[in-house]
Order: sequence, then C-alpha cells, then structure tokens
Amino acid sequence: MADLVVDGGDKLCVQLLIELRGHVRQAGPGAVIHLIATDPAAPVDLPAWCHLTGHTYLGQVEGRPRPTYALRVADAARQTAEAKPWHVT
Repeated sequence: MADLVVDGGDKLCVQLLIELRGHVRQAGPGAVIHLIATDPAAPVDLPAWCHLTGHTYLGQVEGRPRPTYALRVADAARQTAEAKPWHVT
C-alpha cells in the first residue's frame, strides 16, 4: 500500500521528477510513493533517478488501470537541483 499516490497524468518525465522531489520531501524517509505516469520513458527514467538520488525503486505496480511505479523514500538521499532533476547538488 502506498503512503502517497502522485498522479502525473500525461506529463513528461522531467516534469514528473521535478514535482516528485517535493512529494518526496513531504512524505519523508521510509514512505512508499506510487507515481502514475503515462510517459513511455517512465520505466527507464524513474529507476535511473532513484539510483542517482539513493531512493529505492520498487518497480511497476501490477493490476493498475494506468502505469504506476513505486519507490521508497531514502533517509539520506542525494538532492537534485530544483529545475534539473538529473543534476545532483
């Protein structure tokens, strides 16, 4: 079960990752976030971003009507630049 569900709608992954940063901060360490994302790059970009930042990518959530991906918020994650989710600060 997710602690937080983020509906990214039809946004591109870069936009989703910028938004996700704020949700990660709000949810706090240990929380599980389910991200609904229809961008075809999501199954590649989200695990890569989790690896970059230190969050745990939990994979695609099965049985959902729209593509949904899960991650667990890390306690000591690396921060990224506000408008550049691929640039660690």
